[in-house]
Amino acid sequence: MADTPTELRELGQFFQHRRAELQPREVGLDVPAGERRRVQGLRREEVAQLVSISTDYYTRIEQGRLAPSEPVQAALERALRLDDEQRDYVRTLLTRSGPASVPREPGRRKRAVRPQLERLLGQLDRVPALVFSRYLDILAWNDLAAALLLDFGEIPERDRNYIRLVFANPQMRALYPEWEQVARTCVAVLRMNAADNPTDPALSRLVGDLSLTSPDFRRWWAERRVAHQNFGTKTVAHPKVGEMSLDWDSFHQAGNGEQHLVIWSAEPGSESAERLARLRDTVPKQDG
Repeated sequence: MADTPTELRELGQFFQHRRAELQPREVGLDVPAGERRRVQGLRREEVAQLVSISTDYYTRIEQGRLAPSEPVQAALERALRLDDEQRDYVRTLLTRSGPASVPREPGRRKRAVRPQLERLLGQLDRVPALVFSRYLDILAWNDLAAALLLDFGEIPERDRNYIRLVFANPQMRALYPEWEQVARTCVAVLRMNAADNPTDPALSRLVGDLSLTSPDFRRWWAERRVAHQNFGTKTVAHPKVGEMSLDWDSFHQAGNGEQHLVIWSAEPGSESAERLARLRDTVPKQDG
């Protein structure tokens, strides 16, 4: 028998975890009072009942042995109460598992930042700005980003990954009063991005390293939560200028979907804007 595609195995595990999060009454199923249930959440046969398929059919989906047909996929999305991000994750996995899918080649990710983008980073001297890869490797940054977060130039390139630093670097961790929320979002974003190429060696190395060193990462990765993040707000407790509420926006580079520019800013006239300006004054001015 041919090897089961990684994407279908992940899809099955995702459905399994999702049904464990739902209770029968949440999805309209009646449960006799006092019934003792040996599984957490929904049983396989209950999901199959909701979708109007056989339990064997659904079992094979969960085992990664079968890709659901489009009608069954849509019915599963409804039955398991998937939100928009979870539906995107399912559909990406199914697309990547199909016979027409072209596997991504490991080691060919575009990591070099275009000189024009490097120049733009230097000109963005009033706001912190960074360039990230798909898995949040930090590829380039301006001086104010280094002043706000870390001097990334002092960190070995292999470790220069935002998620790795959030979990493993004490200085980065201390910057975030809401560290758990930031870290859990990082994990959800990483899993969403991983759907496009779950066998990527770079992804496997990052997940493996963090799973070994961080019980929190290992537990949250197993939860299989997913998220898109193109903008948001973070609270940063900076040791020099104090706590700031900073908005961030992500911009994907045309012609290179593997990289995106992230810019942080503060509400004009706010105390956070004043503190960011004070931080900016500590950054040495560059000639020219």
